[in-house]
Amino acid sequence: MFEFEITAKDTTRARCGSFRTPHGVVETPIFMPVGTAGTVKGITPDQLHAAGAKMILGNTYHLMLRPGAEVVAKLGGLHKLAAWNGPMLTDSGGYQVFSLGHMRKLSEDGVEFQSHIDGSKVMLTPERAVEIQQLLGADVMMQLDECPPPDATHAEVATAVRRSLDWAKRCKTAWASAPPPGATDKPQALFGIQQGGVFRDLRTESGRALVELDLPGYAIGGLSVGEGHQPMCDVLDDIDEIFPKSKPRYLMGVGEPRDILAAVARGVDMFDCVLPTRNGRNAQAFTWHGRVRLRNAKHELDTNPIDENCSCYTCRNYSRGTIRHLAMAREMLGATLVSIHNLHFFADFLQHIRQTIRDKTFAELSEKWMTQMYPAKNDE
Repeated sequence: MFEFEITAKDTTRARCGSFRTPHGVVETPIFMPVGTAGTVKGITPDQLHAAGAKMILGNTYHLMLRPGAEVVAKLGGLHKLAAWNGPMLTDSGGYQVFSLGHMRKLSEDGVEFQSHIDGSKVMLTPERAVEIQQLLGADVMMQLDECPPPDATHAEVATAVRRSLDWAKRCKTAWASAPPPGATDKPQALFGIQQGGVFRDLRTESGRALVELDLPGYAIGGLSVGEGHQPMCDVLDDIDEIFPKSKPRYLMGVGEPRDILAAVARGVDMFDCVLPTRNGRNAQAFTWHGRVRLRNAKHELDTNPIDENCSCYTCRNYSRGTIRHLAMAREMLGATLVSIHNLHFFADFLQHIRQTIRDKTFAELSEKWMTQMYPAKNDE
């Protein structure tokens, strides 16, 4: 079911692929919008489809707490809850091991969280993470892992790597077992997650041990927590030597356009990030010529769209001046309109990347795009 086929290659290591899931085929490289609690914030499924989204995410930790995995299963699963008929992926809660470090206790068995909602104690083990994701029913589930902070020492990261590998084995055993009653009747793929911080020896150890588990896909974790662009590139330089070329590679939590370009050039296939909607709620738009900060006073009387060359709903119907007014008045529509534009931009951006890989012009055009998107000074 989860076939991955390389369909084109560039002169760099950039590649196009076709990833088959029970809810459809996605073309890679792909950007996946984040719908943490079962919805991409402020956006309807129709708007997601219109923006060009093909695959979206949910989050095990947040859905475990509210409304609960068993509730989601009784409501028809995550696809039904989100009213989304395309492919979906769920993160296991490993990122919350990092982001909620002040509200959790780690052990070899798993992670005990103090709920950020009501303060109750919740235990998340590798087995429970798989069970929850089976109940949610996403096409791709992630192993539970430990994501160390960017300032962790080599010894601390080594401990996280070995714990994550142990959890990967336990996740695989649980995934291969019979799913719980009420779980989806469709097959689900389990992806392993490489950790190792910026330490290349630990990255190699983690990746090679994961490959021995022969999983349907592999993710590169822990590169969206403050390491920076160049350390990310250094880690990704090695992935061809570690991960099989015949399986999808997913760079978790990375969505800055320059990071996507660098990662695609090194053979990464899948991306996700909250940037399109988080920045949308802050009236900050992505364009091919850099970011546009729509709260700036210079846009008060601007009758132009966010991007004259964009065909999204927002750019066809609203001016920068109107969107600035909505943002300053804190009208909900303003956040939705900028989010729609940003989601369309990322879908269009990845579509252009795929086309240039097919045309073998990716290296040349990615350099041009970098110059356009990151000028020496962008005061819009």
